[in-house]
Amino acid sequence: MYFNNIHILIYLLVGFIGCVVGQMVGIINEKLINGEKIFEKGFFKKIKKGFVPHYKLMITMFILYIALLFMSGIDNNWHTNIRTLSYFILMPLLVSAFVIDLKKQIIPNRLVLTIFEIGLLITFFEGIMSPTGLTFALNRFEGMACGALIFLIITLLGGLIAGKEAMGMGDVKLMGALGLFFGLSSIVIISIISFLIGAIASIILLIKRVKKTNEYIPFGPFIVVSVIIAMFIPEEILTNVLWYIFSAQWFLRYIIK
Repeated sequence: MYFNNIHILIYLLVGFIGCVVGQMVGIINEKLINGEKIFEKGFFKKIKKGFVPHYKLMITMFILYIALLFMSGIDNNWHTNIRTLSYFILMPLLVSAFVIDLKKQIIPNRLVLTIFEIGLLITFFEGIMSPTGLTFALNRFEGMACGALIFLIITLLGGLIAGKEAMGMGDVKLMGALGLFFGLSSIVIISIISFLIGAIASIILLIKRVKKTNEYIPFGPFIVVSVIIAMFIPEEILTNVLWYIFSAQWFLRYIIK
């Protein structure tokens, strides 16, 4: 049986890998939160001895890996396959950032640095293999600069206007690292979507009194959700949707009716 020209056994294999990765994300999250060394002597023995299954993360990674494989497929174009592989590597790091920021309102520097280093390697490799190598690499570095700059400006302005931190520097560094994966135009779209989702979610939390106006709402989860959306939905479609929303066409059509 095939789905999107990929045999179901491959889906099961990728799903199983997703479960293993999800369990590892749970273990690594605990170490990052506690400030412990991630890989140390006897790492796997300790895991085996005190094994605690992280079912939610395992199921989450199972679904995300299966969905990634289905949406991206296996292409004859090497560039497409590298992009898919980079998403498989990035996904557990994103999930880790989501969980930790939601729990502790912080994105660990070690996690952001790992994303940055992997982004550099992928940019370097794709830049060498791409026929537009220098242009491709420049676009990625522009994405890094733009992603970090947008969030840095908002952080500084929030501090000046509200007198308190609008978002953490971890968000700034995370967006800079992600810019290496997505390039200039995509990171701008991701930024807009994250602010849109963040605004809607914050309003809902305040209305339902889950959060108070003086309480800090972590922004990392909104960034992660926006990045995952950008992974699954083509940039052209996202651009059209955002243009439709911000050009108020939906409102004008409602008024006309």
